Amino acid sequence: MKKTITVLGATGKVGGKISEILLKEGHHLKLIAQTSDKMKKFEDLGAEIIPADITNVDVLTKAFENADSAYVFTPPNFTATNYRAFQRKVGDAVIEAVKKSGIKYIVNLSSCGGHMHEGNGLIAGLSEQEVKLNQLKDVNVLHLRPAYFMDNFLLNIRLIKGMGINGSTADSNHKIPMVATKDIAAIAANHLSKQDFSGKSVQPILGDRNYSFKEVTNIIGNSIGKPDLQYVQFPTDQAKQAMISQGLSADIANDIIGMETSLNNGIMNYEQRTTKNSSPTSAEVFIKETFLPLYNS
Repeated sequence: MKKTITVLGATGKVGGKISEILLKEGHHLKLIAQTSDKMKKFEDLGAEIIPADITNVDVLTKAFENADSAYVFTPPNFTATNYRAFQRKVGDAVIEAVKKSGIKYIVNLSSCGGHMHEGNGLIAGLSEQEVKLNQLKDVNVLHLRPAYFMDNFLLNIRLIKGMGINGSTADSNHKIPMVATKDIAAIAANHLSKQDFSGKSVQPILGDRNYSFKEVTNIIGNSIGKPDLQYVQFPTDQAKQAMISQGLSADIANDIIGMETSLNNGIMNYEQRTTKNSSPTSAEVFIKETFLPLYNS
């Protein structure tokens, strides 16, 4: 049965892939994004495009009305001077729109580490939103808690090409679960179309296995013909200044560093891995299918 489904952030890493899956399945989609420039491919496939600021409660309410389900998340805002305040503004708008619209099924993108309310950088804001969504009455909410995105390594292509190294503030040898966003999207799309969840629940998505940053760097190095590619753990002060020089606010830089440096304290290893919460894409496959084409382009 074809459904009407609302997707926030349809130009994002996960939202865009969710939209592609659901449109191919023939569902009617209401897609919300701040800009319509990147939405033509979805519009050509029959999606209803709603270019809007996702803090606009009236627009969100109309988008949720008469929808069978909705995918919600908190988008990044790399220039926010107070990132937690921005997260709350987005989250509160979503909550209010859900209440006004009467929608009954919500799939919320959170994160591994969402069980912690502090000490995990920007993830703490996602944890706070989980609590708010859990207060909604007569609304079924599924919180997806994916592990560290393999797609984050795409952000280091310029670093690898320019300086011949890979790096971040995260520990080099500590293994954590990592997941490809295409796997997250497949799981989210399935729940959005089937509405097979009830009450308030959490689903971890842990990828195929745990990796260290050094191990992924080795996989990248071998794939690009640089088997001696090194991973460098940057000092936090140096990393912060580098992010600010690239246009990020000091507050979001602190939150990103807080998340990266907290990986070693167990936030990504909180869930015990099972076949149910694992997903298929390995780092080797991700590097070959996604990283390498972008690196070579």
